[in-house]
Amino acid sequence: MKAYEVLEQIKESGVCAIVRGTSAESLCKIADALLAGGVNTIEVTFNTPGASEMIKELVAKYKDKMLIGAGTVLDAETARTAILSGAAFVLSPSLNLGMVKMCQRYSVLPVPGIATPTEAVTAWENGVQIIKVFPAGVFGPNYIKQLKGPLSQMEMMAVGAIDLDNFGSFLKAGACSAGIASSLVSNKLVEEGKFDEITKRAKGFRDIFESQKRK
Repeated sequence: MKAYEVLEQIKESGVCAIVRGTSAESLCKIADALLAGGVNTIEVTFNTPGASEMIKELVAKYKDKMLIGAGTVLDAETARTAILSGAAFVLSPSLNLGMVKMCQRYSVLPVPGIATPTEAVTAWENGVQIIKVFPAGVFGPNYIKQLKGPLSQMEMMAVGAIDLDNFGSFLKAGACSAGIASSLVSNKLVEEGKFDEITKRAKGFRDIFESQKRK
């Protein structure tokens, strides 16, 4: 899949589930729970032990059902590892141009983190198609609205403390999607085997996204 196709799928999904710190044994149960709730985009963060192998497993089992990416990628070297593992997109909490160029070299979608207009424009000038506004929960929805004023050409993913209460506000402010961690895939729920609750939350986020699209 080409980078522009991945971007369109991210925008169509609206919700990217962030999996961090979970066990490999729970991985497929998490993926199944997300799919049951309508969420088909997932990222495994690289500060999760065994992240590379987990991405490989997801790609092998869910490639035709889910869009699978890598998160918390801080440099080009880790991006290369993620790409070799099969990640279709690579997210970072910061703007690292080495990571961006590595992804572009292999037609993998880079989603670098930005916190300022200068970083956003720098990313755009280096060929980035979608930026990750982080930490969005600290800035609030209005920050994305303000960024979209002069930078309306940029697609923005909101990441950081997004939950069912504020997700709709970020979409209304101009975010095309959101990366959602513990409010969706809670490690406590995983440890307790409450995968039905993950499905319920996934459906809740998707319902908000579909409702916002119709407005």
